[in-house]
Amino acid sequence: MIQNTMNELGYWLLRYENQLLATIDRAGGNIFPRGRATDFGSPRNVLLVGEWRGIFCYAAELDRLPENIPGELMPVRSLFSLAGEEEIYLAGRAVQLLDWQKNHRYCGKCGAPTTIKAGQFAMLCHACGLVAYPRISPAVMVLIQRGDELLLARSPRFRPGVFSALAGFVEAGETLEQCASREVLEEVGITITNLRYFGSQSWPFPHSLMVAFFADYTGGIIKPEPSEIEDARWFSCSALPALPEPVSIARQMIDAACR
Repeated sequence: MIQNTMNELGYWLLRYENQLLATIDRAGGNIFPRGRATDFGSPRNVLLVGEWRGIFCYAAELDRLPENIPGELMPVRSLFSLAGEEEIYLAGRAVQLLDWQKNHRYCGKCGAPTTIKAGQFAMLCHACGLVAYPRISPAVMVLIQRGDELLLARSPRFRPGVFSALAGFVEAGETLEQCASREVLEEVGITITNLRYFGSQSWPFPHSLMVAFFADYTGGIIKPEPSEIEDARWFSCSALPALPEPVSIARQMIDAACR
């Protein structure tokens, strides 16, 4: 982590009004602008967030846009559907760390101002000694199989027509396995067995870590929980509905199940 790095040459993930400055070049060119902090006005809260193509990448906030804007402003979700895996990782990391820094300027225990702890992604309160690390909220995703059918559900928050696997946040004291069984029972009223790990994905909306599993159906009739699920059905791989974007682990899991 580096702050106030005004003379470092690198790629910059610059956020302005909750959007990132970027260009989408499918020929493999630069997606994030390259330069020094001073090339973009007066960025705030500068953080070193990683490397891209052997060059350091920095994240920062902009209070105003430079006169000659190097690219366009994009919502992070839009960038996720257009960029490559490395760029998605950096963009997600940048916005999560910028949010964390912004939301932890004051100690949650005593209210005193905090500063970044040297050499770490950590905010330190010098008054009481509390150290605050970036928040990560684990969530379980479950794709339920019944023979050659998949149970897919639709949240009111999804784009029109899109169905996906079930998902929910892990509660305090739960294991991932307990969370999976509870969420499935709460959201659609069925029971499952034989959980099998598929993979994980950082999902910065706002700070989730998605942990994905396959599971087998054991019993029950689908009864969607109205506050969470507006529709849930069994689908065969030959007649799937509209699905999430390919970048999401939900889509990757559905694709893997139907190969």
